[in-house]
Formats: sequence, structure tokens, C-alpha cells
Amino acid sequence: MIHLEWPWMLLAAPLPWLFARWLPPARPHAAALFLPFAAQVAQRTAPAATRAPRWRLLLFALVWALMLAAAARPQWLGDPQPVAATGRRLLLAVDTSGSMAAQDMAGRMSRLQVVKAVAGDFIRRRHGDQVGLIMFGTRPYLQAPLSTDLDTINQFLDEASIGMAGPATALGDAIGLALKRLQAERSTEGAAPDDRRETVLVLLTDGSSNAGEMPPLPAARLAAAQHLRIYTIGVGSDEDSDLDEDTLKAIANETGGAYFRATDATALQQAYALMDQLEPAAAQDRWVRPSDEWFAWPLALALLLSVPTVALREPRWR
Repeated sequence: MIHLEWPWMLLAAPLPWLFARWLPPARPHAAALFLPFAAQVAQRTAPAATRAPRWRLLLFALVWALMLAAAARPQWLGDPQPVAATGRRLLLAVDTSGSMAAQDMAGRMSRLQVVKAVAGDFIRRRHGDQVGLIMFGTRPYLQAPLSTDLDTINQFLDEASIGMAGPATALGDAIGLALKRLQAERSTEGAAPDDRRETVLVLLTDGSSNAGEMPPLPAARLAAAQHLRIYTIGVGSDEDSDLDEDTLKAIANETGGAYFRATDATALQQAYALMDQLEPAAAQDRWVRPSDEWFAWPLALALLLSVPTVALREPRWR
């Protein structure tokens, strides 16, 4: 389907005729250099003034029409395609401390391997959302900034390894890093400090906070002030005595999130399924039509035809 983006440019079509009709002709004495004998020389050497040939007028009209067609920006519109509408940002903070190497969730698979498999499937379903990835242990690290490139986020998650951020667990610092990234995103987008767009942090750990500079609960209060909702997931078997469920529940309650207990891979899948219901992925409720610009074709043809139009001013070359 052909579409004109600026059809009002076609209103300039009668301008050449109006100029020729109403503008006064150029005055001979307006020349910068005046020679008293120039008129006599011109009468003897120049041929008698004749009206422009019809083919030349038609060529001028064609060039003008092509220039107008280019100025109107013709476009070829393709078939409508769905585009995901989103205003949600999702940060996934994964504990990579030494205790995540325990194999008590799915046979010979470690806790981190199970988390990779289940969280990867959760990320793939976040079509249209911005997803970021934080790895934390003794210190937190931003593994992937907020992005809609879910394949890259999954790749970074697959490359995570035990101890890559240190052997301990710094829950408060992980929340603090998420807040810094949220503030950086807002400043980059030029958003106001009280931007209330949906932002969610999924904090996944198997232990208690035993490292870092910021305690977990004060960090949670800062997150609540910045409208960052936190879902906490405690992973590991029931025999795991290191898990501080009270702190994880307090973090979730402080920020308006929820706490989930994942003792095996099935329970972890159920936790992510519940989060899908609480934080549904953005729906494809907008449609766009891809467009290709065609103005270059009439413009190029107009420039090509303008060469003989200007060069062949007279019947013969002189």
C-alpha cells in the first residue's frame, strides 16, 4: 500500500504557473555591468526570441511533478505487525555464593543449575518487558542492564558460575545495586524522580545476609521509597538451616511484594508461575505497519531529467 506522509506538499503544484503569470519580467538595466553598445551587439548576434518549445515545457512540468512527489514522502506500508506494549522493568538478582553448589533440589544438579533452567524459562516469557540481571555473593555485580533482548539475558544467566561474586551473601548490597540501576535508567530517560512505572526485583537466595555494607531491611525501606517492589525466593531443601526466611519475608512485605519457598525444581517453577500472575508479561495490544521510504526514486529521476532540461536551452549547441 502506497502512502504519502506529507500530502500537503502537493499544494505547491501551481507555483511555477503563478510565478510566470504574476511576477514581472527581469529588467535589462538591472545588470551589474552596463555597456552602451551591448544592445547593438545583441541585436546583431542573437537569434530572434522565440517561445520555448513544447517538449521543453513538458520536461519542466515532469521534473516539477517528480520533485513534488519526492517532497510528499511516498512510503510503502507493509502488513500490520503486533508490537508489545510495556511499561515494566524487571531485575533478577541471583545468589551465586558457595552454598548454591549444594545438590539438594534436583538429583545431581546444583541449586544454581536448577535456578538457571527455571529462571531462564521465566525470562523467555517476559516478552515486551525490560529485563536486567544481577549476580551477587560477597559483592553484587550487574551482569546485564535492563534490556528487551531476552536471548542475551538468558545467555548471561547460563554463563553464571558458583563463587563468581564471592563466597558470602550480601542481600542488602544487591538491593542497593538494583536501586542504583533504577535511578540510572530514570536519569537516562529523563524521567521525574517520582516516576511510578512498574519496577520489580526478584531476589533469589539460599542463605542469610552475612556480608555487604547495607543491611537488608534498611535497603528494603529505600526500595519501597523508590517504588521498587521485591519478590524474594528462598531456595534449598527443608534441611537447609542457613536460610533466613524471616528477613526475606520482611523484605517482600516492606516493598509490597511476596515471599516464595522453593524446596525443589517444581516448587521453583510454581513460584515463577505465581509471579507471572502477579506481574503478567506485557500483552501485544499495539499494531504498527512497517514502512519503506520511496522519495529517493522520484527525486533521483527529477535530478536526472533536469540535466537535459537545462542543457538543451536552444535548438543547437553554441
